[in-house]
Amino acid sequence: MRRLALAAARLLAVCSLVAATLVAGPAAPAQASNPIVNRFAADASMHVYNNRVYVYTTDDESNSGTYWDSNAWRVYSSADLVNWTDHGAPFSVGGFGWATRYAWAPSATQRNGYYYLYLPTDRTRIGVARSTSPTGGFSDPRGTPLIEKGRDANTGEEPIDPAVFVDDNGQAYLYFGGARAPKVVRLNSDMISTTGAIQNVTISGGSGFAEAGFMHKRNGVYYYSYSTGWPGQIAYATASSPLGPFTYRGVILEGVNVNTNHHSMAEYNGQWYIAYHRNARAGGGNYKRSIALEYLSYNADGTIRRVTQTSAGVGTPTIAANRLQSYNFPDRYVRHADYDVRIDPNVSPAADAQWRMVPGLADTGGAYVSFEAANLPGYYLRHYNYDLVLARNDGSATFRADATFRRVAGLADSSAASFQSYNFPDRYLRHADYLLRIDPVSTTTARADATFRVTG
Repeated sequence: MRRLALAAARLLAVCSLVAATLVAGPAAPAQASNPIVNRFAADASMHVYNNRVYVYTTDDESNSGTYWDSNAWRVYSSADLVNWTDHGAPFSVGGFGWATRYAWAPSATQRNGYYYLYLPTDRTRIGVARSTSPTGGFSDPRGTPLIEKGRDANTGEEPIDPAVFVDDNGQAYLYFGGARAPKVVRLNSDMISTTGAIQNVTISGGSGFAEAGFMHKRNGVYYYSYSTGWPGQIAYATASSPLGPFTYRGVILEGVNVNTNHHSMAEYNGQWYIAYHRNARAGGGNYKRSIALEYLSYNADGTIRRVTQTSAGVGTPTIAANRLQSYNFPDRYVRHADYDVRIDPNVSPAADAQWRMVPGLADTGGAYVSFEAANLPGYYLRHYNYDLVLARNDGSATFRADATFRRVAGLADSSAASFQSYNFPDRYLRHADYLLRIDPVSTTTARADATFRVTG
């Protein structure tokens, strides 16, 4: 029976939260972070400037509600990824003398003391705007489109969805394309002109490119991610060169609950994040979308772990990590392994046995705590059928209660600690056959099993 319960718990931890969180539901104000702003916006282009995160978006708040026909872009910023400042519209279609309509998915970068926005309009053109501030004062330094269908060769049917990338050697690239035709062209150091021909981006294997390409680099590997359709998954491919060819690696983000899927990624304070859009506010839909933010994690081999869409979103951890040492097996520590939770000696990697004891998700008062994995932010210890698993916080009341414990004096030694279940107060966190669960405690052995030392 225990084996069946653990199998069910693991399945819950890995899979079941996806369906429950595709449509954002109500969550406690202290936990809810998705959508990140209280305004309809989409096509998030996320960047880090001067130790602050900026997200440039299309402005769905101002469109007709029947098409993507807004005429301006918008920018938001945050230092903690929870509290966001709305800086308004840094640029509009009217800022380009040659453009007429459709402020679609933007991209941005910083270089040469300037901030640059790459902005598609008219379904056929991409322009560039420049400013000395990331939030305003942008103007058109060219007076003409940077990319234009009909003028430039090999633009594809829809030169849209720009994504700028500056490599470590200073060479900049502009990726763009829709209608299943990914393209790339080199940018000159002035960031407002191109050099060489527009090239095709080739991807071998997997689902085909549809739109919304994005490039990032990590540990010398180039990651090209993109939407596969309408709606599509966000898939990715890798290469040893920014120009490819790329090899398909898998899916990062499942399809969202609107008919487009668009994303970007950024590293901030040592943690990677993915921004995307979905229907997450009352009155929303295919043309009234909302920006969401999730943690992005990598496996040891460099592959990207699939992201779960949540209503809880992200925050910046500020609480130091601790370890939970078994009282009666002092060489063993509480750790997560493949989403199960157990006590083990010589934990490797060591971070698998490190936890942030944060205020209780269900009750922040008194001695209530929750345990967040130090190396998987957003994942917490929770019980399922009395067995402990590591699972992604979905923001639900059930999750918060299952992941909350009251810290009390150690049942076997008052100088240590024990942890009482919030929603089953007759049960305590304990190990049995090295696996963790919540159980009633009535014997001397059980009291020792339910006692831990909190160490640095």
